Amino acid sequence: MLETLMPNYTRLPVTFTKGEGAWLWDAEGNRYLDALSGIAVCGLGHTHPAITEAICDQAQTLLHTSNLYGIAYQQTLADKLIQISGMETVFFCNSGAEANEAALKIARLYGRHLKIDVPTVIVVEGAFHGRTLATLTATGNPKVRQGFEPLMPGFIRVPYNDLQAIENVALQHSEVVAVLVEPLQGEGGIQIPDASYLTKLRKLCDKHNWLLMLDEIQTGIGRTGKWFAYQHDNILPDVLSLAKGLGNGIPVGACLARGKVASIFQPGTHGSTFGGNPFACRVALTVLETIEKNDLISRVNQLSQRFTEGFSQKLNIAGVKAVRTKGLLIGIELDKPCGELVQQALAKSLLINVTAGNVIRLLPPFILTDEQVDEVIDKISQLVQHFLQAT
Repeated sequence: MLETLMPNYTRLPVTFTKGEGAWLWDAEGNRYLDALSGIAVCGLGHTHPAITEAICDQAQTLLHTSNLYGIAYQQTLADKLIQISGMETVFFCNSGAEANEAALKIARLYGRHLKIDVPTVIVVEGAFHGRTLATLTATGNPKVRQGFEPLMPGFIRVPYNDLQAIENVALQHSEVVAVLVEPLQGEGGIQIPDASYLTKLRKLCDKHNWLLMLDEIQTGIGRTGKWFAYQHDNILPDVLSLAKGLGNGIPVGACLARGKVASIFQPGTHGSTFGGNPFACRVALTVLETIEKNDLISRVNQLSQRFTEGFSQKLNIAGVKAVRTKGLLIGIELDKPCGELVQQALAKSLLINVTAGNVIRLLPPFILTDEQVDEVIDKISQLVQHFLQAT
């Protein structure tokens, strides 16, 4: 029998049919605690009442018209994003890869305005920026790039969290126009840079007249304990890319800009058929309002502390190299590959992820109860202890 889906995913043997809060139910009625949130997407959990109401109401009102016309919810959402981010302008799209594509096009245009023939962007090892040809070229994982050569020109790769390497590039390459980084790396294994990294990177970009472009697709919309991860460092990027948690499951992305590139896109330079349609913008606006109304960013910090304390008590054992936490981005690094833990956790009715081969990644929703946090801690700790003893 011919499989009708392209075999580009390795799927777990489960199909979910219902969700509520932090719980998911499979086709057989079994219940699972979701500590992954659809990979940092459903920060408000599943079927949140406010999101459901917005979806139903807007679906009965207006889904799509196109960007040939004014879209009221698009303007309102842009205003809200500008208010919470400190940026100046917004372009709406449908995904994180598209948001990063927009950022890279901004960098190219900026370079052209500076009369640079090959505008070049510095990117870092271990990064993940998407799977389009430009964003996979920017991505630091060689496996993602394999088979898709020739890659896009105009990128220079350096180690993450290494400012001297970026300075060295500045000495050797006059065509650099921007630096694209994640404030902390999600797919790379919840890698948290030195405390001064972003602050010094901002100064470095100012020194060389480069754009600082931050990919906050996984870290943005409250996940690190502030609206955006750069706000921990009291800086502003020149370009900011968002998606994932912005729509709580409805596809929506955004590229924000300010200063010298706030208006660099002009009619005809970039666009999107579906980007910023009334439906996606109504839902995204409701996500932001719900987080704000319920003070969920404060709750993220409370939950983060509980996770940190719980894991420090139960996973201070041989074989656990580190537990890295920033808000509700949690990485537990083991001293050996541990991909099999995903299936073992599923058998324990818990959804987790393993990234970078040996890092358990947890991206739980903001609406977890204390009891659910403790359940995640207990199950993960038991799984890790058993795994390390058995191997």
